[in-house]
Amino acid sequence: MGGAVSAGESNEELVDNLKGAGYIRTENVEQAFRDVDRAEYFPEETKQHAYKDVAWKHKNVHLSAPCIYSEVMESLELESGLSFLNLGSGTGYLSTLAGLILGPSGINHGVEIFEEVVEYAEKKLEIFMNTNPAFKGINFCVPVFAVGNCLCMDPYYRQYDRVYCGAACPTEYEDYMKSLIKKNGILVMPFKDNLCKMRKVSETEWTTESVLPVSFAPIIIDDKDNTPLIKIASKIKSLQDLCRLVILNHIGLKRLKKVAELPLPPSLLSYLSYFREY
Repeated sequence: MGGAVSAGESNEELVDNLKGAGYIRTENVEQAFRDVDRAEYFPEETKQHAYKDVAWKHKNVHLSAPCIYSEVMESLELESGLSFLNLGSGTGYLSTLAGLILGPSGINHGVEIFEEVVEYAEKKLEIFMNTNPAFKGINFCVPVFAVGNCLCMDPYYRQYDRVYCGAACPTEYEDYMKSLIKKNGILVMPFKDNLCKMRKVSETEWTTESVLPVSFAPIIIDDKDNTPLIKIASKIKSLQDLCRLVILNHIGLKRLKKVAELPLPPSLLSYLSYFREY
């Protein structure tokens, strides 16, 4: 899938093209795409493909076309503080985009069946948090990735405000996918050759919108009958972390750099800049 917009020479140009073609429509989604360089999620020797509007795959590492990710992000209607589950989280690119909108009070979980791909995603996440100026510690919901079969989530353990499935869902698993959604939540997934946006209006009522026609590989049906259910625990922030977030929010992102230039005790500077020490 892809090819709907012209290729860019840079991430900025790619985002400009996606916005001009109507795939990116809201400011928060636009800013997230500008802040996360798609090329950083490609192996070094393949980065020349990063700004083309096409899907890319090498072995088990896969990225959907930029126009698809744009429609997914817009359809999810992410907001600060919501819980998000990315089924088939792959490189972690989409989860990182989401994390910039969910903010520090959100929940950002990803499930990926291939262990080596989870390791790849965690390395890319570490690079993002240590080198990307968009990451300020107080504005990001850090993704938590788990290795497992996305058909083995335990809906009785946790439901989510927003869920995206990055593989075509067979008809027989529609109800399972819907069981992962909270009331008023949104499920976005490829279903019956369309990218569908399903909203849970009540415990028994859903609305479904076809966003655009797509062709996705089907969900991997593993030996799920003998696989334990996946329960991703949320990391509870310590009182120290919560206090630090309050202090940093009062200082403000624009003033953090100036604070770092003040003749403050090293221990205080370290305390305020903890978000670079992962």
